[in-house]
Amino acid sequence: MSRGLRRSGLAAAAGLVLAFTAACSSSTTGTSTSIPASSASSTAGATGTLIVFGAGTLSTPFTAELAAFKKQNPGVTIHSQFGASADDVRDVTQLGQPDDVLGVADYSLIPKLMSDPSKPHASWYVGFVSNQITFAYTSHSKGAAQLSTSNWYKVLAGPGVHIGRSNPASDPSGYQILQMLQLAQAYYHDPGLSAAVLKNSPDSSVAETETSLLAALQSGQIDYLAIYKSDALEEHLKYVALPAQINLSDPAMAAAYAKVTITAGSLGALTAKPIIYGLTIPSTAPDAALGQKFISFVLSPQGQAIMSGNGFVVLSPALASGQASLPASLRSLTTPWPAGG
Repeated sequence: MSRGLRRSGLAAAAGLVLAFTAACSSSTTGTSTSIPASSASSTAGATGTLIVFGAGTLSTPFTAELAAFKKQNPGVTIHSQFGASADDVRDVTQLGQPDDVLGVADYSLIPKLMSDPSKPHASWYVGFVSNQITFAYTSHSKGAAQLSTSNWYKVLAGPGVHIGRSNPASDPSGYQILQMLQLAQAYYHDPGLSAAVLKNSPDSSVAETETSLLAALQSGQIDYLAIYKSDALEEHLKYVALPAQINLSDPAMAAAYAKVTITAGSLGALTAKPIIYGLTIPSTAPDAALGQKFISFVLSPQGQAIMSGNGFVVLSPALASGQASLPASLRSLTTPWPAGG
């Protein structure tokens, strides 16, 4: 089931990216993990094999979620894989890989990539946490001493600055950072802002997932990394406190965010929207019942505490789209997604 870190056309000449990847720690995405069932017999809890695919930024909290779920259900064997959200979806829809629970960093990838009428792979999804896009950095990053919430884009556009980011054709943070920069141009009344920042983030600094560049940031190979606030908090990194008008965190600003649309390779046109992570169970799931049990755990107070403890903003109750197809066991834990969601 393991999927190696994919390389996009954006990183065809990515000697730097390869060096970054080689330096990554165990938190690096694009890898898979297995937790075998306990050898001790148990009369309580579920049994079977649970397969979970998740966005790279879900690696740390879902590792904790799965460990806690496993403690309650020692008879369950767990296989998990974390990587770029669009790649995880394609593993299910195009490669036919078995998966019981899919977690993505942008809920809209589920209807966009999994609702083909000729072969639907998902008929419902749940929005369970939110996040915000930012740039993480360290005290050693070039210009860090001068950086503020009002001049960050000037610092990042400065000479000699190196910025890492993820592939917008496969990873939500990759296209969300581009959307944010477009919003920032209007917010700061600087039409050249996006181009000025991106000139310091050439193709050689683009990786399949942003979390695979964390080691490069911490070692000083890059100065700034386009990433989620939750990742910055988990890794104890400094981050730019971007205003809500541009950081894609505020549902109340959805209409303002939607004024920006970018094109991201095979994903096509992507309109900016508040960042909400989505969960679903693919129609081909080997054990949908066990998948439902795990999602119920994630949406429970214990599961929510794990997510909030890892820097996410919990949506409580979770938002459900496709209410008619939503498993009955999840209905009491969710509320219908507002119109337009």
